[in-house]
Amino acid sequence: MNIQIKNRPMYDPGYTPIGVYKRAYEQGADIPLCIAAQRDKDVSTLKIALRGTDAEDLAFAERMAKTLLWQKGGYRLMICGPKAVYEHIKAVFCKEGARAFDVEMMEKVYQTPFEVIYKAYEARPMPSEKVRAIGRHLDGCRIGFDAGGSDRKVSAVINGETVYSEEVVWNPKTNTDPKYHFQGIMDALETAAKHLPKVDAIGVSSAGIYIDNKTAVASLFRAVPKEAFDREVRDIYLRAAVKMGGVPLQVCNDGDVTALAGSMVFEKNALLGLAMGTSEAAGYVDKTGSLTEWLNELAFVPVDMNPEAMRDEWSGDIGCGVSYFSQDAVIKLAENAGFDLPDDTPAEKLKAVQNAASMQEITALQIFSDIGCYLGHTIAFYADIYDIENVLLLGRVMSGVGGEALYLTAKRVLTEEYPELAIDLLLPNNHFRRIGQSIAAASLPEIGGETYGL
Repeated sequence: MNIQIKNRPMYDPGYTPIGVYKRAYEQGADIPLCIAAQRDKDVSTLKIALRGTDAEDLAFAERMAKTLLWQKGGYRLMICGPKAVYEHIKAVFCKEGARAFDVEMMEKVYQTPFEVIYKAYEARPMPSEKVRAIGRHLDGCRIGFDAGGSDRKVSAVINGETVYSEEVVWNPKTNTDPKYHFQGIMDALETAAKHLPKVDAIGVSSAGIYIDNKTAVASLFRAVPKEAFDREVRDIYLRAAVKMGGVPLQVCNDGDVTALAGSMVFEKNALLGLAMGTSEAAGYVDKTGSLTEWLNELAFVPVDMNPEAMRDEWSGDIGCGVSYFSQDAVIKLAENAGFDLPDDTPAEKLKAVQNAASMQEITALQIFSDIGCYLGHTIAFYADIYDIENVLLLGRVMSGVGGEALYLTAKRVLTEEYPELAIDLLLPNNHFRRIGQSIAAASLPEIGGETYGL
């Protein structure tokens, strides 16, 4: 399909924005298709139109199914429309299919066998989704804990004021012993507790997927063997709450907590938070200021329809967000541009390009501008699947002069190519950096809520 865009990344000329592709494809399409994802009693739906059931049509339907699955989550996909589409999706989303990674991850998250079922379009389910009025509780003496992949942060908060905070380097991703992780968590909580007259509640912001305060999937614990994970990691934060006296606890994905922090600091809702670092992390606060039950794992959501797009080594898929909004994107574009990268870690390669950008090196600046081009087009696609008025931009890729070039290009793309969208791009200010994340994490539980071990 011939896709026309004004702004195209210089070092990735084959880039085909999925949102632009979707709009062009659906012009004149008249075959209705509803894709539904189910998780317990919740059902999320995505309606699209197809032109037919040839290879291109089936590929488009598969990309949309994957988008819904990783944005909303689910252990069951319902394909409501042409049977040929159902047959294709069922063959792809199985343990022997191309999307085996997605199937296995959803089974880990929901502890339920994954399946694809067929329904006629007329029998499609109605959407049924919950939101959670979690957070924004500032009363009492609270601990906010933020578990990152390279460091852990903890804050002691009294009536909305941070009275103590610390940041400690740790290595959770490579450690196979869950006792290492538990001890690190306890050290942080006990340190913060020393600066409070009492502990009324604990809020946790942690990379990964958490359901009912239990760890479903998290890269923090990916080195822990499955048996040890099930025995000691799945309820690791609940056990920590018990040791802290059984106080109310709330665990949320770090992307959601970041979005909540942005909403609290900037006093804006309908906000999507995007953090571009080792991967692409995301969180969403709806128009009411509530969090959703959605996964928001946008690292695995397709953003590029180019059949030769970069392949993610973990999922095995191509054209997904992780390759466009992370340090991997910087490295990919730098290699395409012939930039002289050091033979070092991905983080050091990112620093090399950032340092060059700070010296106004044209190639380095263009690399970040290219990511801004990706971002402008992709925000327009995200606006198709989220009700958003604000996008908060964070992460190491957004740092320094390169991040400024990225930001300005994204704004230009949105203005020039999507003038109908009124979306504000927000950057973390000093107030956000100082108190946002810690207070948002600490504010998650409600005092008087469920307690543990009493």
